[in-house]
Amino acid sequence: MKLLIDYQYFGTVNYYKMLFNFKYIEFEEYEYYQKGSFRNRTIIPGANGLIPLSVPLQNGRDQRALFKDIKIAYKENWVLQHTRALDACYMRAPFYEFYRDSLFSILNNREEFLIDLDRKLIQWVLKMMKANLDLSFTNSYQKAPASDTKDGRNQLFPNQVIAEKDRIVYGQVFEDRIGFQPNMSILDLLFCNGPASAGLLIDSNSRF
Repeated sequence: MKLLIDYQYFGTVNYYKMLFNFKYIEFEEYEYYQKGSFRNRTIIPGANGLIPLSVPLQNGRDQRALFKDIKIAYKENWVLQHTRALDACYMRAPFYEFYRDSLFSILNNREEFLIDLDRKLIQWVLKMMKANLDLSFTNSYQKAPASDTKDGRNQLFPNQVIAEKDRIVYGQVFEDRIGFQPNMSILDLLFCNGPASAGLLIDSNSRF
């Protein structure tokens, strides 16, 4: 069975929970861009609450264009904003310094297209987790996926309530202040749990 799925900027914990339930992953590259999704944003827990991080886009978020043609805007220094936010939130996380430099090098590469940035970040996360997944990419829009393909596109959105049984629970940096926050950016899981992150994702799939 293969999973057909959309891209996310870093991706949430439950996004990767879905990925780790399959061996073969196909990324949808010919859909139209959808605003209000995780394609250009992620969320991390901070000392005073949740912090949304978004990648600004040329022509704004309301444009009607194929996702593969969406370009990133660099008029404002959002890379610096994101890296400073990560530093502020995760300097106390046990594995942050181990991952920081290689992650920041991708962000500082200033990709032109959002799809290229998302793809490289997903591949980086999977590499850090030593995930042995077979990745492929669509060459046309898949309106009706084949019978051997699970359609996982557009299943996770910001502000979506995650059922308790589907939550992956782990220790978070500011849990004592703001409580446990489910389905944060995969970076939160990775920085807090390091090499054990993949095991948590795999075990969560075997339980349900």
